[in-house]
Amino acid sequence: MSERDKKQDGFVPRGARPVADLVSKLLNPVIERRAGMTLDLLSVWEEIVGERHAEHSRPEKLNWPRKHDDDDPFEPATLIVACEGHHALFLQHDSDGIVKRVNAYFGFAAVAKLKLVQKPLTRTDKRKRRRAPQVEPDQARRIAEIVENVDDPHLKSALEKLGRGVFSKGS
Repeated sequence: MSERDKKQDGFVPRGARPVADLVSKLLNPVIERRAGMTLDLLSVWEEIVGERHAEHSRPEKLNWPRKHDDDDPFEPATLIVACEGHHALFLQHDSDGIVKRVNAYFGFAAVAKLKLVQKPLTRTDKRKRRRAPQVEPDQARRIAEIVENVDDPHLKSALEKLGRGVFSKGS
């Protein structure tokens, strides 16, 4: 079958697609209905809470207050977080900052507070850290020049990481 025939029949060839894209399309509606959140929050949890807390916690559910009618004002949710018992005190201590970062992720004040549920977390193998993308020395200098005037160390680090990803040998 020629390319022209394939296009006329409605067949559009596509390249390989990441499995994560396909799975998230299937699971997101289920998770939204059951837990009030998406896989996106689960996937960025380590960035929100930091590596220290991510190993010992995970978001479980967003509890939205019930509305009695459509005219009731918006009220933010309570984020239920599963946490291993020995780490709960540390997570509770940082809860205000975590709520701020979750709300920054959503782009509005979606969460008012955290509710910690102590329980053991089941894990598969500990995630392997990926090596930083390899860039040529001249590209590394270019990235450093681009971000040299950025004052915020977190933003500067994120931009450097983005630059390494853009200019990496594998891309």
